[in-house]
Amino acid sequence: MLKIAVITASDRAYSGEYEDMSGPKIKEIIEKSGINSIVSVTVVPDEKDLLKKEIEWNLDKDYIITTGGTGLSKRDITPEVTRSLCDVELPGIAEMLRTESYKETKFSVFSRGTAGIIKKTIIINFPGSVKAVTLCTELIIPVLEHGISMLHGGKH
Repeated sequence: MLKIAVITASDRAYSGEYEDMSGPKIKEIIEKSGINSIVSVTVVPDEKDLLKKEIEWNLDKDYIITTGGTGLSKRDITPEVTRSLCDVELPGIAEMLRTESYKETKFSVFSRGTAGIIKKTIIINFPGSVKAVTLCTELIIPVLEHGISMLHGGKH
């Protein structure tokens, strides 16, 4: 059973200005995919220390998927926080997500999401829109079980 934490980084969703739709959408897609998993969703503001603590709190999970904070504003800090915690980067994941997302919108070139390994957890940054997380979640589902198997010493 895969344990997956979804963390939404959004000042406005955290403050209640609007409802987080992206985190629950990721959870819904994973649960409907048939992958045997437990998925939790939390929302944090775009604050370095709070995002870092939430990621560290979830290092008992197989995957952490973040949504939001990957754009160009000064408050978009998710990739920097992720990189600061990673032991190893997994550039192929972020490259694939941007390449496939570009087919839907040219603006995906401005997404700065990254992916990597923190201890025994794989972390992946998704953009914040519902449309983007829908596409990214559907793209990543086919490799989730294989990725964690490899990380834990499974055959390639």
